[in-house]
Amino acid sequence: MKDYLIAAVLGVIMTLNSLDVIIDIGLGVPRWHIIEECMIVLASAVGFVYLILEMRRRSREMKELAGSLNEADQRLLNITEEMRRARSNFSETIHHQFLDWGLTLSEQQVAMLLLKGLSFREIAVVRETREKTVRQQASSIYGKSGLDGRHAFAAWFLEDFLTAGPVSEAPPGEAPGATA
Repeated sequence: MKDYLIAAVLGVIMTLNSLDVIIDIGLGVPRWHIIEECMIVLASAVGFVYLILEMRRRSREMKELAGSLNEADQRLLNITEEMRRARSNFSETIHHQFLDWGLTLSEQQVAMLLLKGLSFREIAVVRETREKTVRQQASSIYGKSGLDGRHAFAAWFLEDFLTAGPVSEAPPGEAPGATA
């Protein structure tokens, strides 16, 4: 909005000074005065044209940015839908594994909360039971799955998602996959 106001002011200055130059030429005003006013007309014309061109350039950029933003939003929607499907498939796979291990419905609920990272106390609050009960169910889950504990249980579901090789190149002199 400010740019339009400045362009309008420059346009008015240019127009009024142009009329003044024409009138001054007819009145026989000294040449130096006419040249001075012509410089003002020229400066305001250059500023006016520059501002108009700059506003058009920014307008095009804004349209391009809006288009890019729309494309990014669409890609995000596609990725989000893809992630929803992957999450659903993963959840289904986990559920099937729970059934293969023979977990009861209560054990399945506890197992899912363990995978989500809740503590025994938090699971007890969520399930409205005692922490001792949750610990016993967790022990039963580990026994039926043949896994040693919470970390091995979570790792069992995640290991297939981990890459076999290094994610990025190791710095010179360091073995790929080495940690500090």
